[in-house]
Amino acid sequence: MTQDSTARPLFLGEAGFSSQAPRAGLPQLPPLSLYIHIPWCVRKCPYCDFNSHTASPVLPEDEYVDALLADLDHDLRHVYGRELASIFFGGGTPSLFSADSLGRLLKGVEQRIRFAPDIEITLEANPGTFEQAKFSAYRGLGINRLSIGIQSFQEAKLKALGRIHNGDEAVRAADMARRAGFDNFNLDLMHGLPDQSQEDALSDLRQAIVLAPTHLSWYQLTLEPNTVFWNQPPKLPEDDTLWDIQEAGQTLLAENGYAQYEVSAYAQPGKPARHNLNYWSFGDFIGIGAGAHGKLSHPDGRIIRTWKTRLPKDYLNPAKPFQAGEKVLNADEMPFEFLMNALRLTQGVDAALFEQRTGLNVDLLASARQQAEQRGLLVADPTRLVATPHGQLFLNDLLQYFLI
Repeated sequence: MTQDSTARPLFLGEAGFSSQAPRAGLPQLPPLSLYIHIPWCVRKCPYCDFNSHTASPVLPEDEYVDALLADLDHDLRHVYGRELASIFFGGGTPSLFSADSLGRLLKGVEQRIRFAPDIEITLEANPGTFEQAKFSAYRGLGINRLSIGIQSFQEAKLKALGRIHNGDEAVRAADMARRAGFDNFNLDLMHGLPDQSQEDALSDLRQAIVLAPTHLSWYQLTLEPNTVFWNQPPKLPEDDTLWDIQEAGQTLLAENGYAQYEVSAYAQPGKPARHNLNYWSFGDFIGIGAGAHGKLSHPDGRIIRTWKTRLPKDYLNPAKPFQAGEKVLNADEMPFEFLMNALRLTQGVDAALFEQRTGLNVDLLASARQQAEQRGLLVADPTRLVATPHGQLFLNDLLQYFLI
């Protein structure tokens, strides 16, 4: 390792997290995941508001892997004795990195934190970065799940989205993933695209279903601040068309064995994304890499959210800290923080999980639950916290009841 973690300055307060007195202890710590952010893309898409940056001809792979491991070293004090249930390489486009670099990184992570025997390791990839030999090598490293950013199979839609691949490459990517040994992979698809009709959207879904992924992420294009589309908005379908697409698409997916388990996630039996399920059930995750976020629970009841230095050049600068900030969640923030994740799940969560993950009594939610139930936004079941179908459509309205 060329960058010693001790050479990095600590973020103020990083060592102690003493900005809030301890709350009631947690009965048990939640599962632990690791998110690794690789921030470079071949080209920035006009709708993308993620922390991604156009790659230079030669990426600083060795330096970045060194920095990631040094970053992880700073966070180890909070997770000693725990094991990793999942790892997710996100971006950016992580598949721009070589198998050698990712292998060195995974080896370094495993030397620091024990892997669960059935650990799920996901790598995000785009069709334009697929190479058969490269992806077979990724599988040989122990990466056992891919998430492939298709978005659409139609040339006009891909061009409007600024994607660098074409429809044929998207189809071949799924085939290459399977031939490389991946029997568990996700396809990312978007709907509500510029000038998209209901038939356009369903055609994309039908093509995806033919490719038989174990998981589909199917979500509506939204215009986000600080993107090209925000400043130069394209013509998107009318609300009635969007509603028709959503209803028809959900029916098509269900008919083909893809059960919706989250707002925009559909899976074959036994194949939900375990890493994302941990997010949505208020599990813990370490976030390393430029701009990565983390959430860590402590036995004394403290729950801390962290975020890392955003710009790659600053993240790679040994004179600057990896961590850009942290926040200890207060008790009055906990209901909203917990439920904005859990209520995304179509089946919600067991009500007892609220106390297990927050250290707070579920009775704290009683008044807000009653009001949301009366509005038809929350299911009237004392044993579960689950949004009604209407509540899932108006999730922001539902969550307002839990801003204490």
